[in-house]
Amino acid sequence: MQRKEFLKTLGFASLAIPLSAACGNEAENPDSNDACATSPAETAGPFPTKSPESFVIQDIRSDRQGIDMTLEITVQNKNTGCGPLEGAMVDIWHCDKDGYYSEYGGTGLQSLNLTNVHFLRGRQSTNANGKVSFLSIFPGWYNGRAPHIHVHVFDASGKSLLVTQIAFPTDVCDAVYTTATQFYTKGKQDTSNARDGIFADSLARQLGVATGNINEGFTLAHTIVVNG
Repeated sequence: MQRKEFLKTLGFASLAIPLSAACGNEAENPDSNDACATSPAETAGPFPTKSPESFVIQDIRSDRQGIDMTLEITVQNKNTGCGPLEGAMVDIWHCDKDGYYSEYGGTGLQSLNLTNVHFLRGRQSTNANGKVSFLSIFPGWYNGRAPHIHVHVFDASGKSLLVTQIAFPTDVCDAVYTTATQFYTKGKQDTSNARDGIFADSLARQLGVATGNINEGFTLAHTIVVNG
């Protein structure tokens, strides 16, 4: 669907669409025969949170500007038939609207030096339903990567269970980046999910589902399965 037709159908102020529906084949699950498959493991680098234990917070926006986004993550335990995993620690981090990460910079990977500031990073402990929630912003993008959120899940004792990433659908990102230009000034991302080295082989199990709109913000929901 062309962007013009997409926005005409939804309207600028009513962009409410499940992310899984927005991408057609992106939402098809290649592991549909295994309803309790462990989520794909991915790299934590190059910008993981340096001291995550210091960021037990729900609102991770700090001074960053962008469309508000609530991130809701459910952690399930493969070892109990994908029952909820209570007491797991969930760390998340992602870039700001311009594609920059806090805690890093001044190098070839990120020229802007943000080593002394902390934003868009946080951790929460899952409740009895295996859920955590963060208040953040819709992330921007940077060269060579599709828009994404990093997630690191630990058990209650601090043992690492899984590092993974959450993807966004192309149509929703296109609409955000070309409509909310008061925040997102670079236009559409330069790398699609299909060409992203992280998501190309496992997108169906890493694609989030969102509801909401550009004016009021989005809620992004995703389920992660670990060997707890």
